[in-house]
Amino acid sequence: MANNVKEKKNDLDFIGFWKAQQPAWKITVYRTSMERLVYKAVLPYLTLYIVLMGATKAQLGTVTAMGTLVAAFMAPFLGSYIDRNGPKKMYLLGIVILVAGYVALWRAPIWQIGALGMFLHTMGQTLGGQSCANICGNCLESCDRAKGMLVCETFAAGVLGMVGPAFAGWFLVNMMGVDGTPTDPETIRPLFFFCVVITVLSLLLVIFKLDVSHLGAKGAAAKVKRNPFKDAIGLMKADKNCVKWMIMTGVNRMPMVMIVPYLQLYAAEAKGATAAELAAMTTATALTSVVCGYFFGILADKYGRKKTLTFAVVAYLAALILLLTSKGTGMLIVIGLLVGFQEIGTVINGSIQHELVPAWARGRWSGSNGMVGSLVASVFAYAAGIIYDGIGPQWLFIIYIVAEVVIRLPLLWTLPETLNYKVDESKFEHLL
Repeated sequence: MANNVKEKKNDLDFIGFWKAQQPAWKITVYRTSMERLVYKAVLPYLTLYIVLMGATKAQLGTVTAMGTLVAAFMAPFLGSYIDRNGPKKMYLLGIVILVAGYVALWRAPIWQIGALGMFLHTMGQTLGGQSCANICGNCLESCDRAKGMLVCETFAAGVLGMVGPAFAGWFLVNMMGVDGTPTDPETIRPLFFFCVVITVLSLLLVIFKLDVSHLGAKGAAAKVKRNPFKDAIGLMKADKNCVKWMIMTGVNRMPMVMIVPYLQLYAAEAKGATAAELAAMTTATALTSVVCGYFFGILADKYGRKKTLTFAVVAYLAALILLLTSKGTGMLIVIGLLVGFQEIGTVINGSIQHELVPAWARGRWSGSNGMVGSLVASVFAYAAGIIYDGIGPQWLFIIYIVAEVVIRLPLLWTLPETLNYKVDESKFEHLL
């Protein structure tokens, strides 16, 4: 009984948990928090900004598809590089490209330059996100992995994810004089300067404070050149669970190209949401991360990843169904709260991914998943704009809901519970 009480106390001792973690992980939390602050600030208006500059939904979908397609071919090379050399150089490169993307958006005279900014943003997120995930995977113990990753979610996507859109909504209404839904891209443009400044500061933080010299291969192993595509195939051949996970990864990436770019746009065009309501919706999403993020990490680390992930996915699907069926803007706050579970679910999903392969193969495994997920996402990204304009925006949400219910959730429950799962490293020896 005493042990159980002590364990519960330790789970809720956030300060003690934070102090016990490696400095490299803490720096990634700080940097991710800064990135989410600016991304969440512009998220309610990003797609609208490009559309107001003259782009059609189909053109926007094509640009997104190009970004994810390039990311697909980058991912395995990036993963192989990280396994050999550690994540810092690629992390820095990703942040530099993010800066370039925000500069392009800020200074864009025509929608094509703004679209280039979105393209660069996708590249930067791919490089930075894969490097960040590698640091998390290797700096957190398995028993703390979901909690640790959701600490990042709580403060990055949560607290600062609330500050960002709240600031953006206040700025547009009070400083730029926006009344209702923004109709002039010039009223949105100044927000991207804010993104540039904060992203540059995050770059300096990583340059001078992040030490991950203990990660990456050592000695002769660091000099071995491998074919990343053969390694991706080898990983899938090594364990049938890896094949299942690759299929699930395709569905998991669909929201980033089918839902996230169009959610706010759909709320504005189909439901009549104003600038303030779009900001409130995004703030509500962040509130879910603040209230539920770390708590769901505790649940995942104590009772299992699969149960917790299933709840998060179902809550997100409920948000999309509610968005499709509700009238007007009265339910947007509730929808925003439920949408927050998608980000929580993504983090729990990441904790499962790290536990399906040996630690020394996590970079290549992440790269393989990035390749497969981005290839699938590029197809849906291209189709999304066409579907939105030609068939109807509601079909974006319906297609994704069906994919989750028919493909991803059933496959999830055929996987082992990874909380106490021991990888059979002998299956992966050919990748050493």
